[in-house]
Amino acid sequence: MRNISDIIEQYLKRILQEGEGAIEIQRNDLADQFSCVPSQINYVISTRFTLEKGYLVESKRGGGGYIRIRRIELPAHSTIHTHIHESIGQNMSQVAAEGLIYQLLEARLISKREAELMRSVVCRDVISLNLPYRDEVRARMMKAMLISLLGS
Repeated sequence: MRNISDIIEQYLKRILQEGEGAIEIQRNDLADQFSCVPSQINYVISTRFTLEKGYLVESKRGGGGYIRIRRIELPAHSTIHTHIHESIGQNMSQVAAEGLIYQLLEARLISKREAELMRSVVCRDVISLNLPYRDEVRARMMKAMLISLLGS
């Protein structure tokens, strides 16, 4: 059975897909709709709608305040090679790598199986080096895997 966080996440993603790629929500209204506390909405947004996962979140507090979530689209397939080099750079944290993998999976540029393989390779337990070498190796591996998967 899915938990309330999963249900809220899927609801927000569905609204984003149906709309223009951005939504504005009232935290308290959404909490009432799902019969949960407003902090549950904060948790879902802060953990599942991050920049690494391809979302930009803005909020305005106070009366009439809102939370705006926008989907950041990946560039067209023809410019993906350049995007890979620019977004990864010389080093990459595990969180950033997993976020990029998530974005590529959501955009259906890689399969679920490819995503799982990539996640297993970029894990800090697998790359048993000290920082900053671990992040440098992770960046090189991500670039190599993505260029191989997405074409050169």
